[in-house]
Amino acid sequence: MKLFRIPMRGSVLLWAILTQLLLCRNGVFAGDGTKACKLRHESASQRKVLEQLEPLAHRNLSVVVTEEKGNYTYVFQLCGDAGGVPNAGVIQKKTGSQDKPTIIGLYTSTEAIGGSDWVMLRYYDGEKYDEHCSHEDRRAIIMISCNKNKEAGDLEAILEDSERPKDCFYLFELDSSAVCPPVQSQLSAGSIILIIGFCLVAVYLIGGFLYQRLIVGAKGMEQFPNYAFWVEVGNLSADGCDFVCRSKNREEAPAYRGVSADALDEEPEERDDHLLPM
Repeated sequence: MKLFRIPMRGSVLLWAILTQLLLCRNGVFAGDGTKACKLRHESASQRKVLEQLEPLAHRNLSVVVTEEKGNYTYVFQLCGDAGGVPNAGVIQKKTGSQDKPTIIGLYTSTEAIGGSDWVMLRYYDGEKYDEHCSHEDRRAIIMISCNKNKEAGDLEAILEDSERPKDCFYLFELDSSAVCPPVQSQLSAGSIILIIGFCLVAVYLIGGFLYQRLIVGAKGMEQFPNYAFWVEVGNLSADGCDFVCRSKNREEAPAYRGVSADALDEEPEERDDHLLPM
């Protein structure tokens, strides 16, 4: 038996090629996402709505519905082959039947409408009705609503409106956090600056205290970082406040008009000459 040996570098290259081929077959190339959807009328606004739904890409979401004719499974995929059916965004399969799935809508014929916390996705050009709706093409409407607790909730089939003469549709609902509005910060710029300032002060105090106590070996108030500097700052601040805020002069005004403060400070000259003996 003859064995073929592949060099290590060639083996790695071969595995890389096989992996890429497998990803290509399943249509899950990273970065494709919502770009695979083709809009019926290309516009920047609709493309922006689709980009908002990027977290839902490459997921097969399904729901089983019980009807009089049997159980039907509906499979939805955002901008991808639902149930592996090429170009199908939504398909319908009858449980236990070997028949091929019915295509409800194609992601190559898409419309996307967005609101503040919801997105309406429409897939057109599905298979034609056999008897209903004037034999027009099927279409699917997927309502995606905001739910901050679920990235992709359960798919729900709401109704199949096929009793009207035209414009029939299948309606589905889905909850997802992808369509929730971004949370706005409640902090102003001033609040953020204050928080940063408090954090810096806390780091300074704690770090300085540990340094003074553990490295320098200070005790008592000397453990406070730059204690001498802050004491001097406090004294200077007190002096400045006293100088600016005092309400009267330090020198009190004389009690009697016409008598200066200097005259009051002079020692009175003693007049006792008449007491001396002659």
